Amino acid sequence: MAPRGGKRPGAGRKKGSPNKATIARQEAIAASGLTPLDYMLAVMRNEDNPQDVRLDAANKAAPYVHPKLANVDHKSSDGSMTPKPDHIVLEAAHDDGANSASA
Repeated sequence: MAPRGGKRPGAGRKKGSPNKATIARQEAIAASGLTPLDYMLAVMRNEDNPQDVRLDAANKAAPYVHPKLANVDHKSSDGSMTPKPDHIVLEAAHDDGANSASA
């Protein structure tokens, strides 16, 4: 991996860490007392709001509370689209280990 921000390994800000502008924006939002997510959740939880308004707020807030699952490729190890049962895959891995150990 190439160094970040300098010639020596590990130099620079670590990947994913916020910069000064991002930190300032996050602090301003926190100081305001109400984030957009807090507002959407308040609308969703308010039983006086119509059901369709509450449902819309829930749909918009959901990605921030429950992240989407990653897509999974269901190809088996031999490249076919038919997955093998776990016990067959485990037995094959065990057999390969036994064969290489005795060789």
